[in-house]
Amino acid sequence: MYFPLQMFIYFQSIFNSFSPQSEKIRSITNGFIIAACFILLLVIFLTIYILVKFRAKTNKHEPKEITSNRKLEILMVTGPFILVLFFFFWSIKIMNAVLPERHKETPDVVITGHQWWWEISYPSSKSITSNELHLPVGKKLLLQLNSADVIHSWWVPSLAGKMDMIPGTTNYLWMTLSKPGIYEGACSEFCGQQHAWMRIRVIGESPEDFNQWVIINARNALPILDSKALAGETLFKKATCSSCHSIRGTDAKGIAGPDLTHFASRKMILGGILENNPKNVFDWLTDPQKIKPGAHMPRFIFNRDSISALTAYLEQLK
Repeated sequence: MYFPLQMFIYFQSIFNSFSPQSEKIRSITNGFIIAACFILLLVIFLTIYILVKFRAKTNKHEPKEITSNRKLEILMVTGPFILVLFFFFWSIKIMNAVLPERHKETPDVVITGHQWWWEISYPSSKSITSNELHLPVGKKLLLQLNSADVIHSWWVPSLAGKMDMIPGTTNYLWMTLSKPGIYEGACSEFCGQQHAWMRIRVIGESPEDFNQWVIINARNALPILDSKALAGETLFKKATCSSCHSIRGTDAKGIAGPDLTHFASRKMILGGILENNPKNVFDWLTDPQKIKPGAHMPRFIFNRDSISALTAYLEQLK
């Protein structure tokens, strides 16, 4: 399976924006920070000023009592009101730019949150993957966001805003990548025991590289020729793995777990917990609850040879 090499990884940060949408969000965030710092400095200055000006004097005369100051009162009311009004209209403007009108266009990508992984499908092709979202650079894309179980929240800070995924509700988000790379994100709504390990990887590629990935990922699984992997394929079917997982081109049609058609092409597994390599896959199949407590993957009591055969089979799915 094709995967671009030497891609720079951009970690989560709203101040490290790589899309027009995140740049707009970053600008208003900076505006809030500047306004908050100004108010903080003003409060500190006034506190110090009052402490110095009205500190205890050596004389015992009572200070002059001031009952009202209309100009100051007007300033104290209108100043914050104007500031709130300014940020209100600025927020509305950014929301209109970042959030699409609903039901106006066919989504480029459909993302469904599960406990605790992401199902990613591309309506224009048969491509289905999990946890790693491939996108072309320079194209404005519409993401459709759904949930299969509980409330999740999609958030890749460097690319777009946070959007909740609510069961029975469809939400949308615009996303435009400005440069190639790997962008980190995470589920941002507590969704259960493994919420902290429901990570997101957005892989930004040139349009040519993305099209190549889509073509390869839309294909059915290649025939298995290795004898050990063939034994693993047989076990995969007999052990009811196919009841939960789908592998296109085979009898495996399950929908409860991730599609495994091109499992070996993914760099990370288990929602971002481990690197995808034979050792980690072997450990996962040996005892899923030890690796990811609370995961819906059951533990099958296999001997080491059987687990090794299953691992060989999964590592052939490219």
